[in-house]
Amino acid sequence: MDKTAGRHPKIKDVASSAGVSVTTVSRVLNGHPYVREEIRAKVAASIEALGYSPSSIARSLVRRSTDLIGVIVSDITASFFSTILGSIEEAASAKGYAILVSNIAEDPEKELRYLKLFKGMRVAGIIVMHEPTTAAIRRYAASIGIPLVVSSARPAGLSEPSVNIDDETAAYDAASYLAGLGHRAIALIGGDCERLTTARMRYDGYRRALAEKGIEADPALVKVGDFKTQDGYMLMGELLRTSPRPSAVFALSDDMAAGAMNRVMDEGLRVPEDISIMGFDDSALASMTRPALTTVHQPIADIGSISVESLIRGIEGDRPSTEGIILRHRIVERASCARKA
Repeated sequence: MDKTAGRHPKIKDVASSAGVSVTTVSRVLNGHPYVREEIRAKVAASIEALGYSPSSIARSLVRRSTDLIGVIVSDITASFFSTILGSIEEAASAKGYAILVSNIAEDPEKELRYLKLFKGMRVAGIIVMHEPTTAAIRRYAASIGIPLVVSSARPAGLSEPSVNIDDETAAYDAASYLAGLGHRAIALIGGDCERLTTARMRYDGYRRALAEKGIEADPALVKVGDFKTQDGYMLMGELLRTSPRPSAVFALSDDMAAGAMNRVMDEGLRVPEDISIMGFDDSALASMTRPALTTVHQPIADIGSISVESLIRGIEGDRPSTEGIILRHRIVERASCARKA
């Protein structure tokens, strides 16, 4: 008689069915390395037969992997990340994978905890969209033996395959575009160049464009925060108090640009008649602002789908090149920038 009939099977039922101890079943479930493969297979078969857990989990115990992809996002509230996650999920689903998203809220220690959690869950691969890293993260990422791809970020010290645009050239093109409209007092608001490689590359591109156009860089016109709307609003307020006031502002994210636009209008000024504002990303937000935002287009959907494709190649044993994949950017002209009067 089946003693588990009419109730959910418990771990002791699995142990009895497999002819092993409860401790051994626990070790199998938790991925303990010192369990013989024949024991692991026997426990997995018992789990499957008893319905102790979904059959997909039981199968994962045998092959020591799942059809899951872990995704580490620095800030899920940002327009860029909410857009790219849709692309990642769609591409992963088309290949038979599901995604697990971890929002680390810019906390490297939380990132390390999620990496450990993903290892324990036997994810097939990991996509990281965060910088900077710590020495502990770099050591752990190198040791876990799980394919990893860096997407839309450049964490210092990680040599894993990556998918990005050329951030330095993109920022150079943006600042050159504003200079081409006759602006010479061109401000920049963005992330911390000391901590974030991506922010530093964009800052370097901005500086290079100003130098080539014969525009002296004014440190008072560079404001550093994060890439969020509220920081764009706050930093724009600081720029409005500078003298002379900038005639154009290049924001290193669309979210910051939207915040800056709101501050300009709250101060009784007009965009672009009084101040031109340019963003970066071309997220869904860019076409929804009023006026619609001129911005640097990143192929966000392509970055997401190609990151998944690169990761799956790694999962299947064909390790992608560590040189990284660079996708094309372009300037999208809308209504938030005008020629300097």
